[in-house]
Amino acid sequence: MDLPVENTHAQQLQSISSGPGVYLMKDGRGKIIYAGKAGNLKKRLASYFIKQSHTDLKTGVLVKQIASFETIVTPSENDALILESTLIKKYKPRYNILLKDDKRYPSIRIDVTKDYPCLQVVRKTGNDQALYFGPYSSAGSIRNTIKIINKTFKLCKCECNRLVARSRPCLNYQMGLCLAPCCYPVDRKVYRKIVDEVRMFLNGRTHDLIQKFTDEMTAAAERHAFEEAARLRDKIFALQNTVEKQIAVTTDFVDRDVIAFARNDMVSLVVVLLVRNGFLQAVRQFSFKDAISSDHEIIDSFVKQYYGKSDYIPKEIIVPLPLEDEAVCASWLGENKGSAVRIILPKRGDKLRLLTMAADNARTRLTRMMDEMAASQELLSGLARRLQLTTFPRRIECFDNSGMSGTNLVGGMVVFIDGKPEKKSYRRYIIKTVELQDDYASMNEVLERRFKKSNQGADLPDLLMVDGGRGQLNIAVSVIERLGLKNAFPIIGIAKKDITRNETTDKVYLPGRVNPVNFNKDMEALFLLQRIRDEAHRFAISFHRQTRTKTALHSGLDSIPGIGKKRKAALLKKFSSFKKLTDASVDEIAAVPGMNLKLAQIIHSVLNNYH
Repeated sequence: MDLPVENTHAQQLQSISSGPGVYLMKDGRGKIIYAGKAGNLKKRLASYFIKQSHTDLKTGVLVKQIASFETIVTPSENDALILESTLIKKYKPRYNILLKDDKRYPSIRIDVTKDYPCLQVVRKTGNDQALYFGPYSSAGSIRNTIKIINKTFKLCKCECNRLVARSRPCLNYQMGLCLAPCCYPVDRKVYRKIVDEVRMFLNGRTHDLIQKFTDEMTAAAERHAFEEAARLRDKIFALQNTVEKQIAVTTDFVDRDVIAFARNDMVSLVVVLLVRNGFLQAVRQFSFKDAISSDHEIIDSFVKQYYGKSDYIPKEIIVPLPLEDEAVCASWLGENKGSAVRIILPKRGDKLRLLTMAADNARTRLTRMMDEMAASQELLSGLARRLQLTTFPRRIECFDNSGMSGTNLVGGMVVFIDGKPEKKSYRRYIIKTVELQDDYASMNEVLERRFKKSNQGADLPDLLMVDGGRGQLNIAVSVIERLGLKNAFPIIGIAKKDITRNETTDKVYLPGRVNPVNFNKDMEALFLLQRIRDEAHRFAISFHRQTRTKTALHSGLDSIPGIGKKRKAALLKKFSSFKKLTDASVDEIAAVPGMNLKLAQIIHSVLNNYH
């Protein structure tokens, strides 16, 4: 029920339950501006409305905005915590701390239920019998790990959905990197032994693995199996090189996350150290701008949101401040993990040392972030000065088109905010009204679609840039004026330098001005515009190549009898490109759902002739 927040707070609170639940604060328009949970709803809401003054800034500001509130009673505090997390994700209230980075970090999966499992990189862990290792901080770090495993252990390198029999082994077998169970009989016990060794490596037991290989190498040398001893020696060297690059921070093998916090008047920064099996695996950071919440509330909200959508929850979570409902939160995390989770505020010992290290990282990263923000502000100020802009160019949008001989024409829009790419705001456009290679007409269509009336509610740029000279610039100006957005934002065009005219720099044009802008001492600002233009060019070209590849794949498949809509979709899903399908073997094509050996042979023959 909604209750108006007037002078009779005490009367309104009389009807509120004293049990656990969630409360939703709303403004005058009925919009939810804050969601919270409480073990005692009446007591918590009284703390908002009965007190005459509030010690923390956020509560004081929030109370002034509240026009009504709603309560939802839950069976337990644990249920209230889960509901609060769900409602925050759904409504994104203004005064809640919002963890916007919803990226799933990659993990390594080994399906031990299969006879010959291999490594898979996944971003979502499943509740199955497979083994998961990670998560890893980036695709680069997981690639390095898999590279080490592939060089050291002879696991199958094929895709793991199913082991397809091949007529001849792949190149990995020829290089001695795979046992080729797809072609030759391989003892399952031998293969399982390799899987167990990989598990030891991924579990951080590298020292035990080195000792194991050392004992096996000594035994092989004693029985004069020198080739086997040499292979074991190479494995030992590779693993020793890996160990040297790892940073041991504890002497136990407990998985734990260490959370630290730093803030100033502009930014709040949360840093998480991921310690796995005693080794520091990765450092992650999350920033919140203009956060008016207290330190305790930021940490409390971060823990709930971060682990509420995490694929992996460690056994221990070290925090810098006590959580409001630590026992309830630990119980909730334990249920999600399937085993006990400890939330620890250390006072001494190795765990306090880890927390101190995390805090040092947080302060250092916050300082670096502020330096980068200051440098970006200075750079954009120089750009505004050179282009004589009346507004600060925080959001810059750049457009470019790509095509080949009038076919597969596409356009691309990239967005830079504060001098950095905002890839989630990038947009792709398939040109629909232009049949020939007409860059002006293509630019006209793309800009109309971006800035038409139905899109005017979206964010408008502080600066619009088109890749091209005066012609493209004039098209952009005419489109923007036709859509009723004249003077809504400045527009510029950027053209490459003409070497035949001995030009030394790219040219930036403004509407109504014949000569390009002279950047003089603000060349860094020009370099920024060039970087944005190059990104737009790369983005448009990559989309054009994808479109052209898909067209070629469709054309090749359409010429084959027996390939209907479903089989074509299955082939596109499996191989994704014309080249991959053309390079595939008959057996690999036959393994696609809905295919058979005879049809696979026809496809292989036709596509290779087509190619």
